[in-house]
Amino acid sequence: MGAIDRSPNAPYALEGFYDEMFSEEGLGVRSHYRKVYDRLNALKAEEAGAKQAAFDRRMMEEGITFTLYQPSQIQPLERTIPFDLIPRVIPKDEWDTLEKGMLQRVTALNRFVYDIYHEQNIVKDGIVPRRMVVANKYFRPEMMNVQVPGDVYITASGIDLIRDDQGSYYVLEDNLRSPSGFSYLFKSRSMMNQLYPELTLSSSIRDVEHSLNRFLTVLRSLCPSRKKDPVIALLTPGEFNSAYYEHTFLAQQMGIHLVEGRDLVAMDQKVYIRGLGGLTQVDVVYRRIDDDYLDPLAFDPSSMLGVAGIMNAYRAGNVAIVNAPGTGVADDKAMYAYVPDMIRYYMKEEPIIGNVPTYVLSRPEERQYVLERLAEMVVKETSLSGGYGMLIGPTATEEEREDFRKRILDDPGRYIAQPTIQLSRAPVLMDGKLQPRHIDLRAFILMGGEAAGIHVIPGGLTRVALKKGSLVVNSSQGGGCKDTWVIA
Repeated sequence: MGAIDRSPNAPYALEGFYDEMFSEEGLGVRSHYRKVYDRLNALKAEEAGAKQAAFDRRMMEEGITFTLYQPSQIQPLERTIPFDLIPRVIPKDEWDTLEKGMLQRVTALNRFVYDIYHEQNIVKDGIVPRRMVVANKYFRPEMMNVQVPGDVYITASGIDLIRDDQGSYYVLEDNLRSPSGFSYLFKSRSMMNQLYPELTLSSSIRDVEHSLNRFLTVLRSLCPSRKKDPVIALLTPGEFNSAYYEHTFLAQQMGIHLVEGRDLVAMDQKVYIRGLGGLTQVDVVYRRIDDDYLDPLAFDPSSMLGVAGIMNAYRAGNVAIVNAPGTGVADDKAMYAYVPDMIRYYMKEEPIIGNVPTYVLSRPEERQYVLERLAEMVVKETSLSGGYGMLIGPTATEEEREDFRKRILDDPGRYIAQPTIQLSRAPVLMDGKLQPRHIDLRAFILMGGEAAGIHVIPGGLTRVALKKGSLVVNSSQGGGCKDTWVIA
């Protein structure tokens, strides 16, 4: 027996969860995993452990890190992203359906954001309540009737997908402001190709490397002046940001400028990079900072991270900002509940991928229903992400549930609730043995101008809750990742 021990006394058990590799009976291997299983099973336990150690060393050597901020720590903790060498495998027909569903969803969300900042027809027609828009933390009145290049607001999005205990997919969250995880997706694949080529070569899987070129093509297509070789800059908050590794990786791989706010200056309604040779006009800014910090003249006047006057240049049509300011109006967790209605309204279609049932706690009857069942619910603060501001009812203490009960009653509009979904699991390698852990999938969609179209990166980033029994997969909460294969 190799590294995979499937004997009756093995610690790996399905326990009623949907398992990505093994069938319901716990005896068979799903057909699209067969080659991976056979390769892994040919490894001795010590060989599997050595390969995992090689991945861990490579992550450390290349500085593939994420910064954790803990309230109990004076200094933030920089750590490598735990990487598991067993890939997540998605069959072609399954992915084709997911791809169509995500294209449908992001197209509808982009139309919604355009509508909100122009005619607001979806509000006038009573599909989305006006208060959900005007009271939304991310709604930017400054964006009303602004001409956005190509009418593309959501250039880069990350759609979080989960599977329930029956294997059905649902959208858990829409990340539309500045989603992170691109670098871990690309590095996961390159490390697998370098350190475990016999596994990647054993299956016919779709390439992800070309998606970096598509990303660059999408950014170029949004240049307001339509010049052939536009100047593109990635605006980062700086090296102390939790995703700074990703900012440097993307800038390097796409050959674009990596800048902080102090490197840019806005003059005469244009944006320039300061350099040794003088000023160079910037055509596209891929910003990785929040709206509040983007322009101290337009938003938070105390911001030291943004560029004073960049919004004037944007309104004048002299620079593109990716993703567009104000996109977060569709990113709010309470607005998530209305996305199926947006799809029906704008696309005249039924949603291909459904939402997790969601209770909007500003509605009295839904609030009462949730408060009576807090022990069964996941409660989320609408404006937070990354696993923060959450209550996971089944694993919370009575004290934690009572604390959330008070918070909800004090300000119900800040929260939504969802029934606890039994997330699917996949095997991870721990101490030379397979252990089941809960996973989700962050899929990335790139939307450009008419010439670039829309592109879904094949596979996305599988995130793993490494703590036994945990449902929280976010890197900010200690989660890890896997390479994700789509069968070609």
